[in-house]
This record gives sequence, C-alpha cells and structure tokens, in this order.
Amino acid sequence: MSTHIEAKKGDIAETVLLPGDPLRAKWIAETFLENATCYNNIRGMLGFTGFYKGKRVSVQGTGMGIPSALIYCNELISEYDVKNLIRVGSAGSYHKDVKIHDIVIAMAASSTSGINNSRFLNADYSPTANFDLFMKTALYAKEKNIPIKAGNVLSADEFYDDDFESYKKWADFGVLCVEMETAGLYTIAAKFNVKALSILTISDSLVTKKSITASDRESSFNTMVEMALNTL
Repeated sequence: MSTHIEAKKGDIAETVLLPGDPLRAKWIAETFLENATCYNNIRGMLGFTGFYKGKRVSVQGTGMGIPSALIYCNELISEYDVKNLIRVGSAGSYHKDVKIHDIVIAMAASSTSGINNSRFLNADYSPTANFDLFMKTALYAKEKNIPIKAGNVLSADEFYDDDFESYKKWADFGVLCVEMETAGLYTIAAKFNVKALSILTISDSLVTKKSITASDRESSFNTMVEMALNTL
C-alpha cells in the first residue's frame, strides 16, 4: 500500500478514471462496472476496480484541486504502475455557447496555480492532453453523434474568486471553461511518460448563472463516463 491508497500491488488496473468526488467514484463503479471491488477507503477517498465490457478498469476519487489530485495521481503512477489516467469531472462555462450538460475535452490546460513555478523558473510550461486518448474519445463521440467541444480549459486554485468578472479575460483568449485539476494531471502524466485526458461536463455557467444540482453532479454524468470507458 502507498501513503494514501491501501490497495495491494495488482489491485488497480492500468487505466483509472478520476472523478474528484469519491461518491461519484462509487456511483461509476456501481453503475458501469461488473464485479467491482473497493480497494481504498483511506480518508473516505474511495477507489474501485471492476470490468467494463470485459476490460479491467479502476476508478479513484481524487478530491478537489491540483494538490489533492496530484497526491493520488503520483501514487497511482509510481506505486501501482497506472498507464492511463482519465479525469471525469465538472466545469464552469466561460461562453454562452458552452451550455449546461455540454461535454468538453481538454486539449490543454491553462492555470492560476503555482504548481509548475518551481519546476520551470522564468518560463511557462503548457500541459496538454495525450493525443491517442484524445483522438479515441473524439472519434467515439463522432461515431455516437455526441456533440463535444474541445480546446483550452482553466485549472484554477480558487473556487470562489474575489473578482467575479475575471473569467472574461480567459474567455477572450478562447478558454472554454474552468475546473481545478487538469493542468496538474497533464503535467504529472508528462513527467512520468504516461497518458492522461480530461473529459468535463458543464455543471454551471459563469455567463448565464445557470447550474445543476449537487445530486446531479454526483450521478448524472453518464455520457462523459461512457466516453471515458470507451477509450479502453
């Protein structure tokens, strides 16, 4: 077992879905996986391994924000030999045409986090998605006639920003939405030479002020999860 995951070596599949909410991890396991077993309950950050269409897959909650997500991603990669990490999370829209329940695939991730400042002094690192996972997901969406949007997203450190209009600058430069983990995920995947992708469902809009309920965030993201599972 690692510091934050009590699984034994071999308990976790090479591909792991990463919701922030551990209860969403439980819902994914119960809804989509066959013969799912729980391998982690440390700090209530649930993790499960089961089978989807005969293929072994795990799902692990990561908590909120880059620091929390990186703890689990680091241990999954370095201690459990995970090769594919797919974030399935919620995001806030920065544009009128990026609407509630829309699916966004993060090609790249800008960030307000200082996570890479110590690595790249006086320089800016650009965290990007794995091309193979991105193309598999995009082609699956096209095959199933699932509308998607793809582009740059913002991984923010603060959920409650003092400047309520700050999103407009990011929107002006084409950033589609805001969430809290993707830039960290893409960076650590690059560091360890593994694959990573972030698939997001729009749960609220900074433009229209519309949002879905907390219970919907936990259990209504079927399309996003199906897209992730069909990259296997």
